[in-house]
Amino acid sequence: MNSLPISTDDSPPFVLELIYRLKIKDVMTTTLVTSRRSDSLRDIQAQMKKHSITGVPVTEGNRLLGMVSMDDIIRALDAGYIQRRAEEYMTRNLIVLEDDMPLSFGISYLEKYSFGRFPVLNKEKELVGILTSRDVIVALLIEINKEAEKLEREFSAQREESHPDGIRREFATRKFDFENAGKPSSEIKRLLKERHLDGKLIRRVAVAAYELEMNQVVHSVGGKLLFTLDRERIVITATDQGPGIPDIDQAMTEGYSTATEWVRSLGFGAGMGLPNAKRVSDSFSVESSTHGTVVTATIFIHGTESQRNTNDHI
Repeated sequence: MNSLPISTDDSPPFVLELIYRLKIKDVMTTTLVTSRRSDSLRDIQAQMKKHSITGVPVTEGNRLLGMVSMDDIIRALDAGYIQRRAEEYMTRNLIVLEDDMPLSFGISYLEKYSFGRFPVLNKEKELVGILTSRDVIVALLIEINKEAEKLEREFSAQREESHPDGIRREFATRKFDFENAGKPSSEIKRLLKERHLDGKLIRRVAVAAYELEMNQVVHSVGGKLLFTLDRERIVITATDQGPGIPDIDQAMTEGYSTATEWVRSLGFGAGMGLPNAKRVSDSFSVESSTHGTVVTATIFIHGTESQRNTNDHI
């Protein structure tokens, strides 16, 4: 029975586009559990149990020789030959996929055959992956989520609320979304340049926007950045859904950070975000609880603070 809730015949056009755009190599599992033909079926059974899988390729180097499935193990247990070598009972006539095939081929195979997994070979006929229905579902969910985020950003870009005195824009942020980090501050810079505002003022606003955005990306579960401009001031309000700042005074101390070593290795989380945002602002406030944090940075357009120091990474 086909366990996939999708098909190449009646899926929505959006999903069909993904199915034909993605290739098998974009979806397959590449961390392989394999066995040798001299291994016993008992050894392979232990591998299946350890890795929670239902089939193990039998290989010699990178060459695929056969496959031992859970059905093979069950038959061996019933018939009493579980200690015999894999090469005696493995399936040799295999249906395989090629890594450069469109994903649609993989889905068709999963629909047509009752196998739970398919070996994937490259052009040199080497085993490079395994494709399962779970691989397909997870990959499509990830791609659909990416497309949804892209549409959301495009919709947000069109949602600019203009009025005689200024503008209002809202940007979404997501935890550890470093790929899109910095886009809101770049967009804000563009909007301000279009209005021919002072360069030093634009730089201060960009610093505040970037630091507040990155603070959410690194430390929160995600939130939103609200940018508003009127004749007198620019206000950036960063609101997230948690986990909150345990000690605001510490968080405002330069160099203090709760970022993980992994985040630091990427060049983020140096403990300068909130202090930098405050430094370039004319007014700055932080309110936080376990339910979330609200940081507000205000910069006056015609104030006397346009010479404030800025940070060089914008």
